[in-house]
Amino acid sequence: MTDLLKTSLNRRTVLQAATVGAVGVSPALRALVHAQGSDAPEKKEVKIGFIPLTDCASVVMASVLGFDKKYGVTIIPTKEASWAGVRDKLVNGELDFAHVLYGLVYGVHMGTAGPKKDMAVLMSLNNNGQAITLSKALADKGAVDGPSLAKFMAANKREYTFAGTFPTGTHAMWMHYWLAAAGINPLSGAKLITVPPPQMVANMRVGNMDGFCVGEPWNHRAIMDGIGVTANTTQDIWKDHPEKVLGTSADFVKKNPNTTRAVMMAVLEASQWIDASLSNKMKMAETVAQKSYINTSVDAINQRILGRYQNGMGKTWDDPNHMKFFNDGAVNFPYLSDGMWFLTQHKRWGLIKSHPDYLAVAKEINQVDLYKSVASAMKINVPKDPMRTAKLMDGVVWDGKDPAKYAASFKIKA
Repeated sequence: MTDLLKTSLNRRTVLQAATVGAVGVSPALRALVHAQGSDAPEKKEVKIGFIPLTDCASVVMASVLGFDKKYGVTIIPTKEASWAGVRDKLVNGELDFAHVLYGLVYGVHMGTAGPKKDMAVLMSLNNNGQAITLSKALADKGAVDGPSLAKFMAANKREYTFAGTFPTGTHAMWMHYWLAAAGINPLSGAKLITVPPPQMVANMRVGNMDGFCVGEPWNHRAIMDGIGVTANTTQDIWKDHPEKVLGTSADFVKKNPNTTRAVMMAVLEASQWIDASLSNKMKMAETVAQKSYINTSVDAINQRILGRYQNGMGKTWDDPNHMKFFNDGAVNFPYLSDGMWFLTQHKRWGLIKSHPDYLAVAKEINQVDLYKSVASAMKINVPKDPMRTAKLMDGVVWDGKDPAKYAASFKIKA
């Protein structure tokens, strides 16, 4: 019997054996799957939406490598055209789960990103691995980073257009933060537009924007195509920052607890697999580059996934803070402070008018206890504290202790 077949033994059979006294099955796993009285996933087939980005990889590989079957479900990865489409399909139930922007989930829960619906962040899918791209035309005139861009814009007055991928999403917040850190007011000093990730390069090629923030491989693709340069990576803005999450509606978790756990386990195992070796990363790049997923060349993906960066202006470097999918469990824990940070930025830029109860909202959305139970069953490390501290590129420290004060403390804000 092959190793894959061995690991794909019917999960329910194994767990039923455990209930009648078989040894070798973790008591934590037994308790986890029987918490609802039955270990069987309520839905055997689940649709998980994704956008063509490198960080959809753990969802795709969970399906391709058969980790989903191991836990009694079949994942159908569903390629979506835009984050607005992902939002709508999560809200109306066409999608069961999604590879989704952290800030999009919070925006839907708060009603600031379209229809209001109670949402759930099950786990983080990746840290790092996005970037700010400036047009080659700007770079050729000396605007190659935040300070030089601010200087150029001050000397050459016109409307400057920058793109994110969704109004409350991660890329929009990184772009706002980066511009503001350089002294550029993203609300009054620039025009911010929304463009789906796979359309970024084409829009820059025809001159629709001066810069964009997006996930890979589209920043590297802009360099390969000779139309853009990397001004900063998002890990330059915030080392090990939160990015995409496995998201769903709160209703789905309540109605399908076993399905939710099974999907989390499959995606966690895929996350472990990706980060386990360079050869696994290369295999992942070859897989997700295919037409049914990202639809680009493998060489647009496989360099930055290994931390091999170039900026399109002659500089190359090895970045230890490249995109991570697991990092011994540090990536996947749904820190309350991560969700709260996006809320502070939504408040900073006027997307929400008054200070919410930041911690209470994060506790509603981020399924910390559920994640802990799944991680425990899989013997994955879990941090002791659901809050974490980071110093961002402007030297300002975020620790989640006084989010209202933090949100109000910035000189440049709405």
